[in-house]
Amino acid sequence: MTAKANRPRSRKRNSWTTRARRITQLLFAGFIVFAAARHQLAEGAGVATPSIDALCPFGAVETLGTYITTGNYISKIHPSDIVLALGVLIGLVLAGNAFCGWICPFGAVQDGINWVRRKLRLPEVTLPERVDSILRYGRFVTLALIVYMSMSTAKLWFADYDPYRTLFSLHWLYAFNLATMWPALVILGAVLGLSLLVERAWCRYLCPLGGVLSVFGHLSILRIRRSEDSCKGCALCESPCPVGLKVATANPTVSTNCVGCLECVEACPRHGALTLQIGPRWWDGLKSLWLRQPVSTN
Repeated sequence: MTAKANRPRSRKRNSWTTRARRITQLLFAGFIVFAAARHQLAEGAGVATPSIDALCPFGAVETLGTYITTGNYISKIHPSDIVLALGVLIGLVLAGNAFCGWICPFGAVQDGINWVRRKLRLPEVTLPERVDSILRYGRFVTLALIVYMSMSTAKLWFADYDPYRTLFSLHWLYAFNLATMWPALVILGAVLGLSLLVERAWCRYLCPLGGVLSVFGHLSILRIRRSEDSCKGCALCESPCPVGLKVATANPTVSTNCVGCLECVEACPRHGALTLQIGPRWWDGLKSLWLRQPVSTN
């Protein structure tokens, strides 16, 4: 593990793409905060309104096993979670994993933390490539644990530990109880602290929804592709990548861990080296998904 100075940022860092993404992130985060505050105020007045649990597409993954075996949802899961999950899946097929880069409020929080780190000129920790690759499987470990515990307990088990829910539910503001909330607050603090050292650490190593999306990302119609003929290997495209992908060696499509921010495309100084293209074909995507074979470039 090494610490390095702030990475050089492209002169195109404040492009229209970046500004549009920031505005979109703020709008969605603002909506979630509004919904959470509305729920907390209504609950205090004895009025039932949906919580942010009804606005999380991951709820569909958590309840899937229970719904298949019993025909019922686990507690706190609503049909809206299924609808949102289908929307995310459709968006994934059409535009890749843009949900994580453009919509997810917790991703926006981590981007904000990284902005603070750069402003304070704090060093960023860079893990060895092999260690980084191994740690990325942590998302699937988290996913398996959550699904297993949700089926075993028939309730939203992860809600007590989910850093996204801890932060955005606003329980810490409206119904603070240290005796019951301290495990969730410790986890939230650890995740945010880690994100100050490693950009989007939660997304890279622990997010269960990110793990699901990275697998099904092989079916995405739009993918960022690198042209070997145009690329000169300068690696400027890798500096702004929030999840630390090796874009300069993509062969030819960028990893499905990509969050669709398009910062690498904006940072690339050579026209045509990195482009957002339609592909792969569906059958190539399925082959890559299930057989782990390279996707055809035709």
